Amino acid sequence: MIPGSYQAKQFNLSGLNGISDKTLEMHFKLYEGYVNETNRLSEKIAEMLKDKKVDHEEMPAYSELTRRLGFEYNGMVLHEYYFDNLKAGGSVEPGNNSGFYKAATASLGDYETWKADFVSIGKMRGVGWAICYQDPTNGRLSNHWITLHEVGNVAGFNPILVMDVWEHAFLLDYKPAERPKYIEAFFSNIDWNLVEERLKRGTTAKPTASGTR
Repeated sequence: MIPGSYQAKQFNLSGLNGISDKTLEMHFKLYEGYVNETNRLSEKIAEMLKDKKVDHEEMPAYSELTRRLGFEYNGMVLHEYYFDNLKAGGSVEPGNNSGFYKAATASLGDYETWKADFVSIGKMRGVGWAICYQDPTNGRLSNHWITLHEVGNVAGFNPILVMDVWEHAFLLDYKPAERPKYIEAFFSNIDWNLVEERLKRGTTAKPTASGTR
């Protein structure tokens, strides 16, 4: 195993509202698969680089391994963000005086508009992620659709709230057409204190009402 290999984290999320323990068990195993595959691909790439060069005949395999690593690595990291921002006994909304509520208001006019935008992104057809990012240069929040883990991430922005909307996140609990019910369940389990911590860590400038730099 190469130095810096990753270990799957443990998350105590039993008893979530509307997201069953059976779903979580399946989801944790899928996450562990991303961790294992990230380590495996990293080892294979390191092996190819032992002679400090990639020969012409090695390039196709090297390219495929490297591109695949981006998918597996981001799958690992996004699942950790997702599990971390959930907790049993969470709350549907942040406090009106919280930093997140104020940042959402400053960024999109009011919290309700931010939430409508985030939920609508989560309801979009296809599999992927709905992620609320913070621009570290001005603190502005913006919501984005991320498709294959690594496709659509905004360079340099900090993930503040991450929602998995791949079907494996809810298929044991809801039919595919019932994704809105899963999104409601997701919001009822958000750990807003953790979201607030992410916001504070990522802020280098306060957001302005116009969102300008």
